[in-house]
Amino acid sequence: MTLPAAGRPPALEVAGPMATIRLRRPAEHNRIDPDDVAIIRGYLDAGKHYPAARALVFTGTGETSFSSGYTVDAIVGRLDRHFEELLDAIERFPLPTICALNGSVYGGATDLALCCDFRLGVRGSRMFMPAAKFGLHYYPGGLRRAVAALGAAQAKRVFLTAQTIDAAEMLRIGFLTELVERHDLTRRVDAYVAALAECEPGVVRSMKRQIDAIAAGERAAGESRAAYEASLASDELRRRLARTGRQG
Repeated sequence: MTLPAAGRPPALEVAGPMATIRLRRPAEHNRIDPDDVAIIRGYLDAGKHYPAARALVFTGTGETSFSSGYTVDAIVGRLDRHFEELLDAIERFPLPTICALNGSVYGGATDLALCCDFRLGVRGSRMFMPAAKFGLHYYPGGLRRAVAALGAAQAKRVFLTAQTIDAAEMLRIGFLTELVERHDLTRRVDAYVAALAECEPGVVRSMKRQIDAIAAGERAAGESRAAYEASLASDELRRRLARTGRQG
């Protein structure tokens, strides 16, 4: 039986170096239902079974919204730590993550986007965080991510005023990594994945982890030094340098 668009849970698609988690409720702005949390968490846990993957992409279906976030009707009765823990798991996912914002983004989906390493959005899209209008004090992890990505002043603007912010402003304040034309979104995502696929995956994972630690104010110098020295001594470095020399 084929489910209607409004009833489809998120899907996982794996093609070469790219794994994609796609939200599939375009008629309801790709909302995230409570039962979707375990599904997406399962996709993250399955990531280790796709050794060829070099990046994980989150995107939505349709041209209106990336996602409206957690289902509003379930906030009071079913919004628990499982959703926050899912977002923390996305933030900690070892592969580079790309949020391909095919449309506007609202509520908890803005935090999902901030969990990703790169955020590519399309012109004409918007974002807003309505938590304060609802009377909801946002959870600590989401506030931390917003301050880290946007700075305290812009995080206050987003959370305390619940103002709608357009795509150009999303780029200016650092919410977006890139702002692209709608027809160019897939090409730019593919370009990021292709670039990541050319890099040594162990080094990419290690540097991602350490950059995140540094951004969080954690001490990463010891691990960073050890990883640097290990890479200097690696056969992979020698192979890649030799190949570069031959190509030059």
